[in-house]
Amino acid sequence: MRVVQMHGVGDIRLEEMDIPKPGKGEVLLKVAACGVCGSDLARMYKKGPHKLPLVTGHEFSAYIAELGEGVDGFEVGDLVTVPPMLPCFECAPCTQGHFSLCENYDYYGSRRHGAYAEYVAGPAKLLLKVPAGLDARAAAMVDPAAIALHAIWRTNLTAGSSVLVMGGGGPIGLFAVQWARIMGATRIVACDVSKEKAELALEAGADVAVSSYEELLEIADDGFDVVVETTGVAKVADQSVSVTARHGSVTLIGIPPAEVEISAANWARLMRLEINICGSWNSFSAPFPGKEWTTTLEHMARGNLQWEFMITHELPLEKVDETIRAMAERTIHSSKVLFLPNGSDLPTN
Repeated sequence: MRVVQMHGVGDIRLEEMDIPKPGKGEVLLKVAACGVCGSDLARMYKKGPHKLPLVTGHEFSAYIAELGEGVDGFEVGDLVTVPPMLPCFECAPCTQGHFSLCENYDYYGSRRHGAYAEYVAGPAKLLLKVPAGLDARAAAMVDPAAIALHAIWRTNLTAGSSVLVMGGGGPIGLFAVQWARIMGATRIVACDVSKEKAELALEAGADVAVSSYEELLEIADDGFDVVVETTGVAKVADQSVSVTARHGSVTLIGIPPAEVEISAANWARLMRLEINICGSWNSFSAPFPGKEWTTTLEHMARGNLQWEFMITHELPLEKVDETIRAMAERTIHSSKVLFLPNGSDLPTN
């Protein structure tokens, strides 16, 4: 089979590899679609992964191609969405149902071979069948949608809340905008430095989209009840505090590439307005993979959660290095980029 394998930072090769054999309790997955995550950019072109060589890619859907020994509940041909984390199920967080915080996890595309490949083998018990009629491309976008939902559930959002999504034009931000609307937010603002991405946020359901901090200050009034920060950029994290309302909350999803500092003025704001800051990591809960994943699938199947408008690229494996490198160098405009390792002729689910 063809895979895109990483041999070092920036050393990305299209290669041949044996198709894996599913072990006991495993299935062989024929990858339908695999989306690019922002973490792929850093892993492949800046920081490197946990092990080398490595096939990256973790946001994916697949068709079951072969059943390993002892697998039931699935049939060859089933379309599944694949949670990228493989928890240990034994550490303290796992036994409490906090799988996102597993201390000994495995992970597709960073700790084990991922889905920039034609086939992947993995445990059947972690998979979710995709509802009939739902597109395989949508099924590859459940992970970022579930991450956004996990973060929204970490906030104090209630019906009538005002919500700001920083980095609101990226896939997680676009899903956060939609979840905020579904949960009853009455004023939703998205901020993204890319004007093209800010326009996508309007399509996602934002009431207002801005592309600079100065524009944001003009409409912030007394601040937002809920701020979701998806970028990890130090300056943006600090700015997020400055536009949070009294007794509001800031939820951090973005992974920072550098040190983050909060200004003295915003530190004082945190205290004086009793603003809560919380982190949000991954997308999992009990029973694994959790209600974030099942809720996402339900809303996608009902048409409540839109996804197709954010896809800017659908490409073959041959384009992985060229495309993700360009994304890392910011030389192309993109929102959700999908790779289709086995071609674009995806069977109807």
